[in-house]
Amino acid sequence: MNKFRLKIEPKASDFDAMGHINNVVYLQWVQDVAEAHWKHISGQDDDKINLWVALRHEIDYKKEIRPNEKIVAETWVASMEGVKSERMTRIFNPETDQTKAEARTFWCLLDAKSKRPKRISEEMKRRYSPLAPKG
Repeated sequence: MNKFRLKIEPKASDFDAMGHINNVVYLQWVQDVAEAHWKHISGQDDDKINLWVALRHEIDYKKEIRPNEKIVAETWVASMEGVKSERMTRIFNPETDQTKAEARTFWCLLDAKSKRPKRISEEMKRRYSPLAPKG
């Protein structure tokens, strides 16, 4: 699996009135690591040709994140077929390897100019494949 990691630094404002990380913050982290992975694999200018839009997000919350806890978001592409891609994300404490949340997101590739769905090329599939260089 070609996994990509991004260090996350939870801020005081990420915690809600119950002392938990707000669910919207988790979704932002899922977006952030996906975008960082895409730019790492595809290059900074790929967004002039291709755009990804989310079709669906699923997040399972496993364990709470405490203030000052070290957190990493790890992501990988599980599948690419037609115009759609399935991406998995794991949010965890790298010191304990305790999973805090897991997410599954379905994305659709768009042509950046027309904003219409675009078939994922074989070349793009190879870049995200398990045998591609790790980020």
